Parts: sequence; C-alpha cells; structure tokens
Amino acid sequence: MPVHYRACNLCEAICGLAITYEGNTVLSITGDKDDPFSRGHICPKAVGLKDIYEDPNRLKQPQKRTASGWETIGWTQAFDEVADRLRQIRTEFGPNAIGYYAGNPSVHNSGTFLTSPGFVKAIGTRNVFSASSVDQFPHHFAAWQLFGHPLLLPIPDIDRTDYWLIIGGNPIVSNGSIMTAPDVANRLRAIQERGGKVVVIDPRRTETAKRADEHHFIRPGTDVFLLLAMVQTLFAENLVRSGRLTAVIDGLDTLCEAVQPFTPDVVTEQTGMSADAIRQLTHELAGADRAVCYGRVGVSVQQFGGLCLWLINVINILTGHLDEPGGMMFTTPAIDVIPRPRLGASAETPVKTYNRYGRYHSRVSHYPDFMGELPVSCLAEEILTPDSPGETGIRAMVTSCGNPVLSTPNGRQLDEGLAQLECMVSIDIYLNETTRHADYILPPATGLETAHYDLTFHALAIRNTARYSTPLFEKRPDQKYDWEIFEELRLRLEGDVYDSETASPLQDPVLKIDAGLRYGPYGNSHTLSLQALLAQPHGLDFGPLQPQLPDRLTTANGRINLLPPLLLADLDRASEVLRRDTMPGSAHGQSNGSTSENLLLISRRHLRSNNSWMHNAHRLVKGPNRCTLQMNPADADGRGLVTGQLVRVRSRVGAVELPVEVTADMMPGVVCMPHGYGHNRPGIQLDVAVRHAGVSINDLTDETFIDELTGNAMLSGVPVFVDCV
Repeated sequence: MPVHYRACNLCEAICGLAITYEGNTVLSITGDKDDPFSRGHICPKAVGLKDIYEDPNRLKQPQKRTASGWETIGWTQAFDEVADRLRQIRTEFGPNAIGYYAGNPSVHNSGTFLTSPGFVKAIGTRNVFSASSVDQFPHHFAAWQLFGHPLLLPIPDIDRTDYWLIIGGNPIVSNGSIMTAPDVANRLRAIQERGGKVVVIDPRRTETAKRADEHHFIRPGTDVFLLLAMVQTLFAENLVRSGRLTAVIDGLDTLCEAVQPFTPDVVTEQTGMSADAIRQLTHELAGADRAVCYGRVGVSVQQFGGLCLWLINVINILTGHLDEPGGMMFTTPAIDVIPRPRLGASAETPVKTYNRYGRYHSRVSHYPDFMGELPVSCLAEEILTPDSPGETGIRAMVTSCGNPVLSTPNGRQLDEGLAQLECMVSIDIYLNETTRHADYILPPATGLETAHYDLTFHALAIRNTARYSTPLFEKRPDQKYDWEIFEELRLRLEGDVYDSETASPLQDPVLKIDAGLRYGPYGNSHTLSLQALLAQPHGLDFGPLQPQLPDRLTTANGRINLLPPLLLADLDRASEVLRRDTMPGSAHGQSNGSTSENLLLISRRHLRSNNSWMHNAHRLVKGPNRCTLQMNPADADGRGLVTGQLVRVRSRVGAVELPVEVTADMMPGVVCMPHGYGHNRPGIQLDVAVRHAGVSINDLTDETFIDELTGNAMLSGVPVFVDCV
C-alpha cells in the first residue's frame, strides 16, 4: 500500500506522520520514524486527521442562512453576496463597524496565515481580535519590551538542560506550547536520566508534575509574587550571574531596588509556598550550569500575566541562562518573519523599532491595541453597547476557524452579541456554537486535502527544522482552499473581481513560502528552496539552537532594558494588590470546605483535543467523561460531595452543572474544569460532540477580569461557589 508522509498540524508539536492509504481512504496513521525531529512519535490526536477528513458533518460548500434554513449555494454567489454586504455596512457605518476574529487554527494553516492579513487590511477595521489575547499576549509583550519584537520569543532548550523549572505549564499534555517539542515525555525523562531535575509549580498536580522530580502547589494568580521573590533572592543572596549578557543589559540597579519589598517571607501567605521552598528553587536554578525557567498558560491567563512573563525572562537573564545552551534560546527558522533592523543601520539610518501598542483603544472599555489587535475580552461589549458619539459599534463579524463562544471569557454574553449582528460570515468547516449565528459559512478544504508549511511552529521549535507537506488527497472541484477564499474576498473588497475563466490564477501562497526559504538563513548555506524541501519528505534538521545575542536584538539601542517603564508602572499595581491583599478569591487560598466560601477556578486541557477542536472526532472523545470538576478531598468533604455527584458551579457571570471528581491532585481551595466543552446549543451540527457535550468553563469566566497591561484574559483564579444539585 502507498504511504504518504506529512506533518500533523493539529497541535504545536508538528509530528511527522506516515499515512497508509488506498484510493481516497486512509488505512492507518503512524509516526514517521524518519522524521529527524519527532523520530516516530505521535500523540492520539494524529488519528483525528482521518476522522476530520471523513466527518459527515464537515461542510464542503458555502452555506447561506434563509428563512427556511441553511441553503447550499455556489462559490461565486457566496463571494459576491458576502462582499456586497460587507461593503454596504462599511459604506454606511465605516470600516470599524466590521469586526474580525481569528481562531487558534489560523496559525496551524499556512494558507490562512499568509492571506488573511490582506483580507483584514482590505476591510480597514481596527476591530481585530484573536485567540492570542486569550492566553498568549503576555509572551509577546515581554518579548517586545525586552528584546524589541513580540515574535522574538525565547524557547527552552530542553534537550540540553539539566534543570527545568516549569511554572503553569503542562507540556506532556500540550506537547509543548510556545515550545514546539514532539515527545516531551521522553525528553523530560532524558533530563532525569542524565542526572538533571524537573520541577513543576502548579495549583494542580498535572500529568507533567506526576513525572517531575518535584511539585509545588501555588495559589492561582499569585505566580507574580513567587517570581518577584525569586528575583529578590537572586539579588539579596548574591546569585546574579548574567555572564556575557552583562555587557548589553541596562537597569540592573533599578530592578534590584524595585524588587526589594518582595521577599520570600512576604509573599508566602499569598502564594501558599514556603519561603524556604522559594529560596531553594532560586538557588537550584541559579546554581545549575544548564537550567531554564519556563512558564506557559497558567502564568499568562492571570491579572499579572505580562509581569509574569517579563519576570521569567529576567530570571533567565540574571542566572546566565538566556541565549545559552540548555537555557532559553532563540530559533533560526528557515523562514524568518522577524526583521533584523540592525543590519545596515547607522546614524543616518537609525533602527526602525516595533511600536504597535496603544495606537488606538477599544470604544467601550478603552483597552489599548497590541500587535494590531484588541483584547477579545471586550468583543461582546463592542457589539452590545449602543453607538457612542462619533464611534459606531460592531455591526458585522467575520470569524475564521474559531469558536469564541466556547473559548473566550463570558461566552454567553458573546453568544448574545453574535445573535444581534446585522451580518456575520464564518470561514469554517463546521456549524458550531459560534458559526450557528452566521449568515454565510464558507468552508475551506482542510487537513489531508491541503499543502502545509508550518511558519509559526518551526519558529518556536526546540531545534531548527523545516518540513513541507503536500496534499494527500485532491480537493473536490466544488471546494476552495482557505487562501482562495481570503483572496477572492479581498479582491472584491478592494474593488476588483477575479474571473476564473479569463484571469490568471490567484497567487498561491506557496510562492511566498518558496521565496521565504530561498532568502532565509539556509537559502545560501544549504541551497534551500521549496524544490529542495520537497525532495526531503521527512523534513530537514539544521541542528540545535545557537546563541544569537546581541545581534538578534531589535531594540533601538541594541541593548536589553531589564525594567522598561511600562513594566515598572505595572509593578506598582502588583505592589498595591499585595499590600491590600486584594487578589480575587478567598484570603490566601485557605479553604475550610464551607459551601458559603468561594473557591478558585482553573482550567485544564486533554491530550486528545486542542481547546475546542476535535470534539467531533469519535476516536478522540471516546472513553470516560472528561468534563468534570476536579476538587480536593477537604473541599469535597466539607460540602458532603463524592465523585460522580452533580454540582452547580456559580460565578459572577453564570452557572453550570457537571459531575465532581474528588482528587488529591488539586490544591485545597482550588477547583478545575476542562475548557472547550459546552456543545449543547441549539442549531449546531456536531453529531459526535453533542453526545459528549459537557459544559463550557467560559460560561463562568469573567470578561472584566483582564491583565490591564497586556489585555490578556484572566482565566486562572476565577472566584466560584460550588453547591450540590
């Protein structure tokens, strides 16, 4: 039987696949043992590609809402009607009356990644939102402030480290997040086998924590105080060893003074961690030759997410573990989208620095833009709040491969807002909880029908790699690729019309990929091109990450300011919260099990799904119910609860009911739900998902809880009450 080789694009790990097929039928999906990066490893999600390809619920032709229901229409009619409607709204109310939301899969599909920005530019709107402001903005903000560009993200070099401190991350389940790393479990084990140590700090004893050498509970939302205490300890106990970066860092004395109040003894009540444990962790990290401090979603989705990610970078700098093997390092991807402004700069031609923050603000809550986006937490209010003088609200939305009703804070409020739009267009393959509100659904060919080069995750990988995937199956003649949809709409909005019978084809993004490879860092040294990459169906490995500082910095002066003004100002906010003890939730996270006492809610994900994706793939959802409320035995006993009992969870914005799961894996005072569920809305067409509907955690999360600095949603540490039903 023939075998097709490609990379899986269902999560960040981009594992190599070997797909055995016959005709248009997938017979098996296994790991590609010749992929130099994943080395034959795959996770259970890989088989989901077969389920998605064969899914009878997957849409393949445009759908139009009519008085009698959904009607299948042709592509030309769909493009013309959508463009006409968007132009009408733009003409009458201005471009900002149209909003755009990009879901997480946008960065997992190269066609969407390369062509959707042109479509958004053609609309001309400032009301752009994405999943990035749900859990990722703090990473980009810290990178911009310290290194000069929000995409210049350092990656943990776990294959060469001897000490890995993980704060708020669960890479064994996520397969690495902002850390593309297939087979994390074996890479973690390799650290231990060479005498290294792995430590996890998390309010839940996660799957990663269970394989680590050490785990510490921490009260949700207080990571900023732990990190500040670690920095204070580095200074107070003479542990600062910034090495060769000492020559390019500024603000060391200012930082030392700013963190002095945050001693381990001061923060122990807030965090729930002992002062001795904080000092020990700091000494171990500073004393290891090759060590890395890594934080992910848990430290991003809280009210001081920006400070947390800044501090993690600062800790790696102060301990000499930034830009060094085994520490945090920068990638050299085959296609590098980050400019290098220092090349050719002079006094006459100064460095052009990145500045896309606070250029404009949201209409209602006045949140600043960042990276050309507004916080998705304010999307619903921008729709629901009446027009203000000189400013219009959002009257139309375009969503791309996203389900924000389930994946953004206070999803019920957004559900209400989407129902009131004058026009909604969704570029999506499913009729889900969000797209059920659309007037038009434009479904692209997907998965095994598409070519793919992972622009995003090769740039976030723990090794420098490249792989191009060709389609396994031809798309049907009545299907369109994602890039064709965006290009068709862009041309119409710009006043041009593409006629497939008389005009030359639309520009395939593969041309951009080829150019990026040819002019990238390996174009000359490895004569890399698309043709060369096609000759390597298992992908190419260009070796481990290499030191790149200071040359890689894109700051105006080519230096690292350890305490930029925006972060110093936000540090004052954290100081005030610590002084007043005004963190959300019960005092110091202590719980006596009383039903009148609120608990702190956090979320979790599962290896067989990716956020709200893949719940309609039957192989990935079978088995025991995963949508449970995990609770510590002390909290359960005080409420008279046992595993399997139905409970009601209430917050400021709503309530849900689900079974409780009593487990010592939870910190007392903290409860945990998975995210991405809630497939119980009327009108959706997800036959498998509705049988495993669960409830949505974002019917409890609060859109007003936000990191004021970055605009990121606060999803960790949401105060809730739990009662027996």
